[in-house]
Amino acid sequence: MSRVGGNPAAVRQLLVVALTAYGIRCLQTPDTFRLLDNVDLAIHETGHLVFAPFGEFLTVLGGTLFQLIVPLAFVITFWRRGERYAAYITGWWVAQSCWNIARYAADARAQELPLVGGGEHDWFYLLDTLGWLARDQTVASAIRVTGVLLFGVSMLGAAMNARRPRLDPEDDATAAPTS
Repeated sequence: MSRVGGNPAAVRQLLVVALTAYGIRCLQTPDTFRLLDNVDLAIHETGHLVFAPFGEFLTVLGGTLFQLIVPLAFVITFWRRGERYAAYITGWWVAQSCWNIARYAADARAQELPLVGGGEHDWFYLLDTLGWLARDQTVASAIRVTGVLLFGVSMLGAAMNARRPRLDPEDDATAAPTS
């Protein structure tokens, strides 16, 4: 067995470095479609179905919401189990989803991105309904910056927890109470 493979902390640190490098690359080239974007797209489209019973606005917003809810559910689950490293690593996914959403929001007026099934552009509809269509770039920038901040916190948290063992939620005062 290789030295890195036999050292879980080293493997965890290597993953932090890899995700940090990959995240920086994603930020440098936001128009590039990546493998994880396919996962995000499937989750996004499922969100429209999940939120369909709640009216047109929430049906459209549901794609974006679900794209954030799914990775956040993993973060919360890992955190509650005391697996801080895993929670921070999946926090990276939340950040990446924000960048993906920001790209979509930035396209609201231009509507140049190809859409699944050629339907209505979610962010055009959302921003137009709210009277914010002229602010699509500002909204997109805010979402992107949120993603960048989450990315930084996630990678820093993962790096700080790469060598720590799993916490027992019973012993951690910051852990959410279990039912």
